[in-house]
Amino acid sequence: MPNRLAHETSPYLLQHAENPVEWWPWSDEAFEDARRRGVPVLLSVGYSSCHWCHVMAHESFEDKETAEYLNAHFVSVKVDREERPDVDAVYMEAVQAATGQGGWPMTVFLTPEAQPFYFGTYFPPRPRPGMPSFRQVLEGVSAAWADRREEVVDVAGRIVEDLAQRTGIALGSDAPAPPGEEDLHAALMGLTREFDATRGGFGGAPKFPPSMALEFLLRHHARTGSEGALQMVSATCEAMARGGIYDQLGGGFARYSVDAGWTVPHFEKMLYDNALLCRVYAHLWRATGSDLARRVALETADFMVRELRTAQGGFASALDADSDDGTGRHVEGAYYVWTPEQLREVLGEADAEFAAGYFGVTQEGTFEQGASVLQLPDGERPADAGRVGSVRERLLAARERRARPGRDDKIVAAWNGLAVAALAETGAYFDRPDLVDAATEAADLLMRLHMDQRGRLARTSLDGTAGAHAGVLEDYADVAEGFLALSAVTGEGAWVDFAGLLMDTVLTRFTAEDGTLFDTADDAEALIRRPQDPTDNAAPSGWTAAAGALLSYAAITGSSRHREAAERSLAVVRALGPRVPRFIGWGLAVAEARLDGPREVAVVGPGDDPATRALHRAALLATAPGAVVAVGEPGSEEVPLLQDRPLLEGRPAAYVCRGFTCDAPTADVEALTAKLGAEPPEAHSRAPRAPHRGSERDASGEEVQGLVDGRRHGVGAGGGGLRGARRGCRRPVVVQAVEDGFAQGAEDGAHRDPYLEVVRGPAAALGQCLAQQRSAVGQAAAHPSAQRRDLPYEGQPGQQFLALRTRRGPQQPHDGMAQ
Repeated sequence: MPNRLAHETSPYLLQHAENPVEWWPWSDEAFEDARRRGVPVLLSVGYSSCHWCHVMAHESFEDKETAEYLNAHFVSVKVDREERPDVDAVYMEAVQAATGQGGWPMTVFLTPEAQPFYFGTYFPPRPRPGMPSFRQVLEGVSAAWADRREEVVDVAGRIVEDLAQRTGIALGSDAPAPPGEEDLHAALMGLTREFDATRGGFGGAPKFPPSMALEFLLRHHARTGSEGALQMVSATCEAMARGGIYDQLGGGFARYSVDAGWTVPHFEKMLYDNALLCRVYAHLWRATGSDLARRVALETADFMVRELRTAQGGFASALDADSDDGTGRHVEGAYYVWTPEQLREVLGEADAEFAAGYFGVTQEGTFEQGASVLQLPDGERPADAGRVGSVRERLLAARERRARPGRDDKIVAAWNGLAVAALAETGAYFDRPDLVDAATEAADLLMRLHMDQRGRLARTSLDGTAGAHAGVLEDYADVAEGFLALSAVTGEGAWVDFAGLLMDTVLTRFTAEDGTLFDTADDAEALIRRPQDPTDNAAPSGWTAAAGALLSYAAITGSSRHREAAERSLAVVRALGPRVPRFIGWGLAVAEARLDGPREVAVVGPGDDPATRALHRAALLATAPGAVVAVGEPGSEEVPLLQDRPLLEGRPAAYVCRGFTCDAPTADVEALTAKLGAEPPEAHSRAPRAPHRGSERDASGEEVQGLVDGRRHGVGAGGGGLRGARRGCRRPVVVQAVEDGFAQGAEDGAHRDPYLEVVRGPAAALGQCLAQQRSAVGQAAAHPSAQRRDLPYEGQPGQQFLALRTRRGPQQPHDGMAQ
């Protein structure tokens, strides 16, 4: 019999509607039921394409005995983190503060007042070395609640007090000015130290596409000419495009690579990753003319339109990692991997041997059970282009006959905004009007279905019906960014007006008195704290994305109010950029645009005049990322940047401006390109750029070390830090109860896997320990060797800047537990 989730619209929640667990959606009624029954709340947070969420669901939530115990002793609440990012952010911060890391499925135990007191991620159905079973955790938590409830409630209250002290990050008042040249230079040097010169990217395994940092580096190169910045982007983009993280047959990127060499991905494909990377590769082509960048940008755009576009014209959230392997079992990566035998079945002996060599398919395999993930270990070979094309077509046709991964059809406003911007720009650069049309359809859906006349957004929709949950800051910022990018390409001024309506809502509903930004509106549901986070996660931080949209809107309209708001909100980038540049990349990219003006280009002329179109295209191709472009008829009143810009002796003209102060107009494409200080992409060398390993002089003339592995420079774990703080703390009662039960069933001499400590790590970090831990965290963050390293799970570099660790560096949320 279906549970209460059967009435929800989230595909993830609907996946749990037939569980024997009596799930509640997040609601006041759920917590009222917990108060009435006098039991704690199990909060389980995940998302539809999360592999380990599916594993835990199958092992525990579909198990009748486990469900009976849950139903008797808890109120169980299931949350889709993509639908309620505010709930996820608040409790993920608590998980990270307590354990130093976090992930999905996120498992948190709450009091009936929604206060957290015990934390974990994935729990197995049976004990493992160093890891209790889910049943043991449930029994330990239940025992502690029954026998020592006052202590549990006291611990929960202290945790909430600690989290409340973080609200209002105060970085804006400590560093009121936006970043300057020195700050951005320091951020560049920080990225240089962390760069993996051998394999591209930053840090070690697992390795995530650093989309936001790459955008910063591209903008820094465009503004300063820094060759090192461009080489980091080129090397990373080439390595990813050649690796298994990129789908060599169908295009599009997986969530991350489990190894440092981009070989084996975690196979789910997310809309936000592909939208961001499509834009990065398009911008790289604009800077270098690289054939590889052009190919990957277009293939990724085509993947989004082909595989993620919904019947309503928007874009679905994700494709699952798992699919049926042909035996009825759902297996991770089954849709994408190949064995030599499978190649021979499709291609015949000769072409199979060629394909195995070209794509790196071996008898031993690079994945599991002798299967390999397709990659390009030797790079592309132009001489074999015809044969490669034929092989690709046949393999793709064969793969289409396999069972497809599931698709989450939920439309998320923020991620669709990112897709609108990526497709509009890619379509304009490469003369693909079909991509611009796709961007326009998605923008129209967002405007009609997600946005109301007051400028308020719904977070999600499904099958043409808007969801009930309010949009968060990233929705407003990314949708506005998409609307502004679309206006720049199409010349439709109405998109600027819609973006302005959204930005006005940001100013009135999301902005604190000190200019910092909250993730939720002032009239949103009150949680245990109001989330506020300037650091990037899997997608740009809502805070810094809003700063970028405010800056662009101000450049187009001349609004000093929006410009000043953007500059106030960028103060946090000055504080964090030089210290943790990898985790505030979008803020650094926005700061680059600010230092560049941002540049404004107004093109005036009849829309059907080839000369107007030529100037418009030149402006789009020659401006640095972050600049704004407006095009329209002479005398247009729709876009302020176009006002009072006459034709030049009766001919279409382009005006290059900063702060609405413009140079003399030009009617010549080459002169416009020269004014913008750029060359057409076709003028650049198409040869791949090798990573720089020596030293270079940057724009300021300072000689700096080149692109070397940051570990050689001591970037990594600091001293005792949190470890020392933890040893001095009393073990909270709930953890002790769980571990007592675990110890009774544990085998003697069982080893402790450090990656699994997340489920026992809360032992020394709850309640009274959090104050000590926060102090140690602050010391670790201030230490010059502090570094964020990624965990081998789903996620993107950590949500909270303050959630740093020392032994492996700061951690990030992830998908489940390592095996």
